[in-house]
Amino acid sequence: MLTGTIPQSLSNCSKLVSLDLSFNYLSGTIPSSLGSLSELRDVIMWLNQLHGEIPEEFMHLRSLENLILDFNDLSGSIPASLSNCSNLNWISLSNNQLTGEIPASLGQLSNLAILKLGNNSLSGTIPPELGDCRSLIWLDLNTNSLSGTIPPPLFKQSGNIAVGLLTGKSYVYIKNDGSQQCHGAGNLLEFGGIRQEQLNRISTRHPCNFTRVYRGITQPTFNHNGSMIFLDLSYNKLEGGIPKELGAMFYLSILNMGHNDLSGPIPQELGGLKSVAILDLSYNRLNGTIPQSLTGLTLLGDIDLSNNNLSGVIPESAPFDTFPDYRFANNSGLCGYPLPKCVSGLGAPGGGGPHPRSNRRQASLAGSVAMGLLFSFFCIFGLIIVFVETKKRKKKKEAALEAYMENHSNSATAQSNWKLSARDALSINLSTFEKPLRKLTFADLLEATNGFHDDSLVGSGGFGDVYKAELKDGSVVAIKKLIHVSGQGDREFVAEMDTIGKIKHRNLVPLLGYCRVGEERLLVYEYMKYGSLEDVLHDRKKIGIELNWFARRKIAIGAARGLAFLHHNCIPHIIHRDMKSSNVLLDENLEARVSDFGMARHMSAMDTHLSVSTLAGTPGYVPPEYYQSFRCSTKGDVYSYGVVLLELLTGRQPTDSPDFGDNNLVGWVKSHARMKISDVFDPKLIKADPTIEIELLQHLKVACACLDDRPWKRPTMIQVMAMFKEIQAGPGIDSGSSIAVDEGVEMSIKEGNELSKHL
Repeated sequence: MLTGTIPQSLSNCSKLVSLDLSFNYLSGTIPSSLGSLSELRDVIMWLNQLHGEIPEEFMHLRSLENLILDFNDLSGSIPASLSNCSNLNWISLSNNQLTGEIPASLGQLSNLAILKLGNNSLSGTIPPELGDCRSLIWLDLNTNSLSGTIPPPLFKQSGNIAVGLLTGKSYVYIKNDGSQQCHGAGNLLEFGGIRQEQLNRISTRHPCNFTRVYRGITQPTFNHNGSMIFLDLSYNKLEGGIPKELGAMFYLSILNMGHNDLSGPIPQELGGLKSVAILDLSYNRLNGTIPQSLTGLTLLGDIDLSNNNLSGVIPESAPFDTFPDYRFANNSGLCGYPLPKCVSGLGAPGGGGPHPRSNRRQASLAGSVAMGLLFSFFCIFGLIIVFVETKKRKKKKEAALEAYMENHSNSATAQSNWKLSARDALSINLSTFEKPLRKLTFADLLEATNGFHDDSLVGSGGFGDVYKAELKDGSVVAIKKLIHVSGQGDREFVAEMDTIGKIKHRNLVPLLGYCRVGEERLLVYEYMKYGSLEDVLHDRKKIGIELNWFARRKIAIGAARGLAFLHHNCIPHIIHRDMKSSNVLLDENLEARVSDFGMARHMSAMDTHLSVSTLAGTPGYVPPEYYQSFRCSTKGDVYSYGVVLLELLTGRQPTDSPDFGDNNLVGWVKSHARMKISDVFDPKLIKADPTIEIELLQHLKVACACLDDRPWKRPTMIQVMAMFKEIQAGPGIDSGSSIAVDEGVEMSIKEGNELSKHL
């Protein structure tokens, strides 16, 4: 909440490395004297009320890596002398009042990974020299007055980008809501602990309702073969054609060139954008047909080709059959689903008699017409066969669907409305970095599971059954079919949509889509090869996998990372409320994925607890305070996670020892901790490697901290992650040493008696 100006005297701090003044109410100009701070790496001042020009003196900041000045009132031009700052990695000057041209000298910055200049008044052309920035993965120039053509050399950096320069940087990406006054695809912002009320401040400076917020750490997967992942040139005055060289950008996820004056056809080469999820070419003067090569963009989740001069038939295959009609509107020559059907027919010859120069030419023309008619006949005959077969398959699906609805639904409304619902039953989560699933109907899911046959059943829970299914494209998914007793299925359905439906993380099970027909509620997920941790650890389904300590530790860290993401990286925060080993799924690499968000709830970043009307959780995992107050919190999830960690350490189930009440595994560990601590651990682990006992003890200490009866004494999941990191980084501990468990409590490796005090 700082106000006033930035003191000139900061330049006396000659050893200053990082200056972050963002999210304040500072006014005045940026002191030019800051240019004397030779060790300065970060100049971060976004979302203030600063005006004036960017000081030329910044050219002397040879160590500068991050220059982030978004959301101010800065004017003047971008100093060309910034090219002297050869270590610059992130330049972000969007949402100011900058004028002039983009300096071509920025192309000399070989380390530049992010260049954001959107929402200014920049003019001139796009410098082709930016293609020399071999590390550039994010280029946002939207909403300026840039003119000229898109230079093909801009894309010559494709295939050269290394991974190291950007890995590990924190960010927040705010997806724009798509309203008319909200330009561009979204904002990538340097992350500095943004709270919800601060996001509202951004909306006052930028006409967008930010309904989708993503946080994380940059982790590009390419290495010396990468390309841009974000390119936004929308809302400018660009003209000419789309360079075919753009098709080389294999890793491009978001491409927005809408609202320009581009002309010519859409290049076939854009079929090379195999990673693109959002493609916007709307409001231009593009002509020709939609290239068939674009049907190969299997990750494409959103496209906008409206308001152009395109013609011909819209491709009839995925992903084009999943997009609404307004994405193709105002192209007078376009036809085919989802627009009106194409009018077929042969045109009459034009006026005028035969050409006097040659009867041979007439004969040749007649022959060509005959061949054309013959070819058309075979095409039409083939189309008729395809149409008939399609109708047969459709009738077969509808018959199966009708039979299923008759057998499984007593609702007259459901039976009368299923045909309408089935057509557009699946809505897909189309966020920026999520992999969308092609459109499916209830009939598709019915066919993929053989009518939800028991042979496809892979699991059952309190909210419904889970089926393994192989879709027509060969992808294997898990389909959760929710029960619908007294609206319970609807509650879980909405909960999953509001939570896992809006986020993605490598340690959360991805929700690919959902289907809603009549009273049926179905959720489609990525299939996890090894099922739940409960099944693997306790061999419930005789999977035959023996989890050694290395695998268990990996699972413990992965599950903790997933919960930490829910608790700390989502806005608003998410409480899982049913953390347990059966809700930790394992993929083909035994990577843990937290699942089942049917009981999850949002929690404001300012809240400390959430009151619920019914007890949430599963016996054995429920924290003691839930029984007393019915108030759930992130610390309740921490307790449940502690039980899962005990399962991994002991190999025992929470309900193995009924003598100790509801939380019987915790009671069993308490009891044995008073005797011999090593008896707590799974004998299989000790037998396989007796040297790991000390590491097991260290992890037991983490579990103990999570299982404190006092919620406020439990660590956060971020702190749990820090404990794991400290264990991995720390030196080995000999058998006679001791480690701290809690304030004033020491735990002897040989004697485990003190552990019971902490428990």
